[in-house]
Amino acid sequence: MPSFPPPGAVTVCEINRDLVAADVLSDDRAKDAYGDVLGMVFSPIPFQPDALRTNRDLPAADQAEPAVESAPAASLASTVSEFFKRMIFPPLNPNLLEESDTQKVSWNPHKHCLAFVSAKNQVTVHDFEDSDGKEPCILTSDHQTDVKSVEWRPNSGKMIAVGCKGGICLWSASYPGNVPFMKSGVTSSSFSAFPRGSGGQWILVDVLRGSSAEQVSVLCWKPDGRYLASASCDSPSFTIWDVSQGLGTPIRRGLSSISLVRWSPSGDYLLAAKFDGTFHFWETSTWTSEPWSSSNGYVSGANWDPEGHVALLSFSNSTTLGSIHFSSKPPSLDAHLLPVELPEIASLIVSRGIEKLAWDASGERLALSFKDGNEMYCGLVAVYDVRRSPIVSLSLVGFIRGPGEGAKPLAFAFHNKFKQGPLISVCWSSGWCCTYPLILRSH
Repeated sequence: MPSFPPPGAVTVCEINRDLVAADVLSDDRAKDAYGDVLGMVFSPIPFQPDALRTNRDLPAADQAEPAVESAPAASLASTVSEFFKRMIFPPLNPNLLEESDTQKVSWNPHKHCLAFVSAKNQVTVHDFEDSDGKEPCILTSDHQTDVKSVEWRPNSGKMIAVGCKGGICLWSASYPGNVPFMKSGVTSSSFSAFPRGSGGQWILVDVLRGSSAEQVSVLCWKPDGRYLASASCDSPSFTIWDVSQGLGTPIRRGLSSISLVRWSPSGDYLLAAKFDGTFHFWETSTWTSEPWSSSNGYVSGANWDPEGHVALLSFSNSTTLGSIHFSSKPPSLDAHLLPVELPEIASLIVSRGIEKLAWDASGERLALSFKDGNEMYCGLVAVYDVRRSPIVSLSLVGFIRGPGEGAKPLAFAFHNKFKQGPLISVCWSSGWCCTYPLILRSH
């Protein structure tokens, strides 16, 4: 049976498909549950939750099975043709601009260092390896207003990209004897000190600006760390930045606002989704693309499997996921789509769609949040065990409940390189960012 945290309890961790719960949020309880196994405890971090709230009172949409189709339609498997068809989409609901699943939580790929949007104009950074009771760092600057997304740069030590009004702020860690280069024009006052005694600070080293002062709401680094994809809810194009040169190249396609972008693990493909229900898979050698479309709302979440052969997508008005399987090696865009059912979400929880989705980089755990839900399940994060051979299938492990009455998940993300197994952090509406180890076996 799936693990269910009773009302009033808080989730601590998973131990071999059992999601452990406690009466109160406590480092002592976490230490008892997993501290000896991992050798550390991930303490909850307070923040200002109003910065991450979204409009959750959209009009109800008609329930429907997922209807997604690629072009050409012949690439779809005949076994799922009844699920997928072309649709004409209604005008964009302005409220959707507040519903996009932007990257508000990010783990450093190589360290136990977490960054998340913690207020309207700020980002909080916390190093669990160097905490020892020290306070987190707060990144603020006059250049950094209305923050929507944050993501660590791969293979760079400590550099963070922050999507905000008018551009992208690039922050870099500075230590004695290792001071990063600061681009001219960026004020030297834009920095944040590390916790006392560490001897370092964060410095704003560059601000990437496009041709207009649009709100940058979506960020995603190419896995090698050279290029950064950015997009805006206000624009039908996305931009590929050569960060070392400070140069951005707009990639234009379609007439709809971008809701998310996701690089594949190898960097050979880029998924770009829009609020009108269309999405494109781009191969990044010649920047050609294949369009797809959905009649079940826009793509509300997406992640790739570890090999980059499968993309798993959720849709805003459906409780069925779509797994897109690439049938040939890059740069081929030949693919077919299969439905992945979530029967518990539709029948037990009574939801009308998936809000957010995160897939652990090992491919072993999937987390998702859902719209509505009955009183018992409202506000929980569902955790699934994933099998990928021969096709993607999911088994419900249980649910994560956050601290505080009526707490809802505002954003969450997995640590992609945590050696001991999946590790997920969730920002809750009650004002706590909590981290949950999902321990699948003894270490």
